[in-house]
Amino acid sequence: MRKLERYPVEGPNSLWQIYRTVSPWKGIRNFIFIQLARYCPFLPVKNWIYRHVLGMKIGRHTAFGLMVMVDVFFPEKITVGDNSIIGYNTTLLAHEYLIKEYRLGEVRIGKEVMIGANSTILAGVTIGDGAVVAAGSVVHTDVAPGAFVGGNPLRVIREGQR
Repeated sequence: MRKLERYPVEGPNSLWQIYRTVSPWKGIRNFIFIQLARYCPFLPVKNWIYRHVLGMKIGRHTAFGLMVMVDVFFPEKITVGDNSIIGYNTTLLAHEYLIKEYRLGEVRIGKEVMIGANSTILAGVTIGDGAVVAAGSVVHTDVAPGAFVGGNPLRVIREGQR
């Protein structure tokens, strides 16, 4: 089950009220640096931007593939452990803006995790150490350490460690 904080809103949908939640200047600054990181071919530079500009917690030797899109408004809610790989064009979200509420949740990706290309990791999800997420998956629930999961809807392909 995802761990989310829920915030109800009155009036127009929550996305129309986004700048009550986060500064527009933070959004603009983060967008610019995320775009730089998405195209940057140098992993140490990319990780430096994520750590020191966006406030993400990134482990040693973690590799973000080309075009990875991290949460623009709440990147500081994303943690990735040592020696993990986030595949090409993956999206990591720490927020959800809905009609009557918005939700925030930490994204925790363990060490030595492999996330395949074109996957989406939703807010409030924890992916355990050594897990593998197949390409094109939508991760909407926690993934056990060592598990191999894939698809949309997400299903367990091989159980993880007990």
